[in-house]
Amino acid sequence: MMKFLWTTPTLIFSGVIFLISAALCFWSWQRSGFSKGMGLLEGLRLLLIAMALATLNQPEWTEETKPEQRPKIAVLYDESGSMATKDVINPETPSEAPKTRSEVIVPLLSEDAWKSVDERMDVVVESFSSNLPKPPEATDIDAALEKMLQEHPTLRGIVLMSDGDWNIGNSPSAAATKLRTRKIPVYALGVGSESRLPDVEVVSVDAPTSGVPAKTIRIPFVISSAMARDVDTLITLSVSEVNEDGNEVATGAPKNQPISIPAMGRLRDTIEWRPKKVGNYKLTLTVPETQGELLKDNNEQTVPIKISEEALKVLIVESFPRWEFRYIRNALERDPGVEVNCLMFHPNLSSRGGGRGYLKDFPTEEELFKYDVVFLGDVGATTNQLTVENCEQIRQLVRSHAGGLVFLPGFRGNQMTLLETKLEELYPVQMDPAQPKGWGSPRPSQFELTESGRRSLLTRLSGQDDENVRIWSTLPGFHWYAAALRAKAGSETLATHRTETSRFGRVPLIVAKTSGTGKIVFMGSDGAWRWREGVEDLYHYRFWGQVVRWMAYQRNISEAEGGNMRFYPTPERPSVGDVVTLNVNVMTDSGEPLQNGTVMVQIESPSGQTDTVRLAPAGEDMWGLFNGTFEPKEGGEYLFVTKCRETGATLNTRLSVQGLAREKIGQPARYDVLDEIARITRGRNASIHDVNEIMQEVAELPEPEPIVSRVRIWSHPLWGGAIVLLLALFWTGRKMIGVV
Repeated sequence: MMKFLWTTPTLIFSGVIFLISAALCFWSWQRSGFSKGMGLLEGLRLLLIAMALATLNQPEWTEETKPEQRPKIAVLYDESGSMATKDVINPETPSEAPKTRSEVIVPLLSEDAWKSVDERMDVVVESFSSNLPKPPEATDIDAALEKMLQEHPTLRGIVLMSDGDWNIGNSPSAAATKLRTRKIPVYALGVGSESRLPDVEVVSVDAPTSGVPAKTIRIPFVISSAMARDVDTLITLSVSEVNEDGNEVATGAPKNQPISIPAMGRLRDTIEWRPKKVGNYKLTLTVPETQGELLKDNNEQTVPIKISEEALKVLIVESFPRWEFRYIRNALERDPGVEVNCLMFHPNLSSRGGGRGYLKDFPTEEELFKYDVVFLGDVGATTNQLTVENCEQIRQLVRSHAGGLVFLPGFRGNQMTLLETKLEELYPVQMDPAQPKGWGSPRPSQFELTESGRRSLLTRLSGQDDENVRIWSTLPGFHWYAAALRAKAGSETLATHRTETSRFGRVPLIVAKTSGTGKIVFMGSDGAWRWREGVEDLYHYRFWGQVVRWMAYQRNISEAEGGNMRFYPTPERPSVGDVVTLNVNVMTDSGEPLQNGTVMVQIESPSGQTDTVRLAPAGEDMWGLFNGTFEPKEGGEYLFVTKCRETGATLNTRLSVQGLAREKIGQPARYDVLDEIARITRGRNASIHDVNEIMQEVAELPEPEPIVSRVRIWSHPLWGGAIVLLLALFWTGRKMIGVV
């Protein structure tokens, strides 16, 4: 069938030009006395003009053929884990017990249920969830729609039965847009309730991966409630020891702690545990069943923890034996898990301070890298104090060897000279150069915890949030503070001055940050020793003990025999899908950092699969540090075997990876997702109870449009060639009859 894609202007223009051309051609033929040769030339001229005008109106030759195959209707149903939620109530029989989402759609999974549609179209019933090894673990609606579009060329429509809870893959709107262009509507049948079921859930237990005997461990946890009322209950911590055979043996009596969970809210709190001996343990946090709660399988979580002997090495560098230095030294020396060394640069003495635990000189590079934490007091890079080389070595301890660094400035302002060395990049705050000696006041000032400080374990002086804030507000005040203008980008401010401000806001006093593989704390006041007033060592010892252990934590996760290799992953307790950075420090037999070498990590997953990662040097300025990345695909305990070809050292480390529960029972159905898919494809979104109406609409879908094949004559090479050929004949004919 010939068709023209004309418009009114082009049609009028073509008609006018053709009539004028026909009149002129007839007039020219008449002038020649109606000679036969001129009549042929003018007829050829008029044909060329007609072809040119036809090209302007885009002639096409179209053929329509009906599809040989019958159209198809795809019935897609969700089989992911969230479909096990029991929250579907039949509006016709509300007194019956609710059914699971999967149970409701079972009668619609047979082809017999779609007989009204099968008379005109073929029905294909398929399930979907995700492309993961274990399909019920996630929902990928986009991939399911895309698959139907690719596998069924005669697809006429899709019936989608789901709760709409997609949690992996692209947004379903992408596939819906493709279906829209193919004129394939999606009829979405939503399953499930749009409100969450009454439930109390243990969301997370953030216990550290290691601990020390006889040292209290604070275990933060988060509990979520979907109950319409506050829940006052007890949370229980049960401890079991894992022996060499992998068997678990209950240890001690469970510990109960009263908690109050707000209605439709979350509770963040901590519970304490004091291990008695070394070993591998599992901690289980349990919330008892609450009256009216419908889901009972998410009321507990279990995390592993390793308890081992502690041997932390701390170096304190100071210029004057001020009170803050004396009390920090005493606090750490009384800690049985800490070995303390001090280096005193007294400017008024010809020799360094001596005595038990005191050093005569700054440690060598090999000796320095054995320290876990370094305190820098009121010292600087000046004559008879630290050298530029010392500052670079401290920087490498932090960035490359996961060491900790505490900046503890004083009123003499010596630390301002450190900002002219490589340590400036580690400083977590911007100092005021106009006030190098800080600010003093005869009246005591107070700390003010920030939101980060209220959550941080560093500033936790009590297990209860409200009590912790009260303690900080009543601590004895300080009379001097460093002139810090603001915290640098990437730092976390834990406490500020309660009243004093700079042009950037409240003066930061306790600031933490990470740099490379290490951790840094800035303490902008030297009055923490006053916290002992009335309570002795309670808060002062607890604070600095927490700081030291927080900083030294990664360095003590694992270490090769002989101390020449150390392995520490980031994050320390990863989940499935996280990118885990594997950091390894390697020292030569002489104690120097290995600059270049071959470091391999063999990874054995909980299912027995093995993978190998070759670690690369972290950079020229990162001494002895090698790192690489790894992405766990399953939850459980992984074994990491690290080997260095140059030193021959081997290190075995175990790491627990938390499984990622994408599919959660009890979460509300997401009808908004289904509505968007139906709207984009010009289908319809309805409840599963309206399935009969959807069947009727699907059965009344019009026949698929015939397949149309088009040949665009106006742009075809043969059409253009014909015009050129006729032009050649026209001009040749004119020459033959002597017109030209």
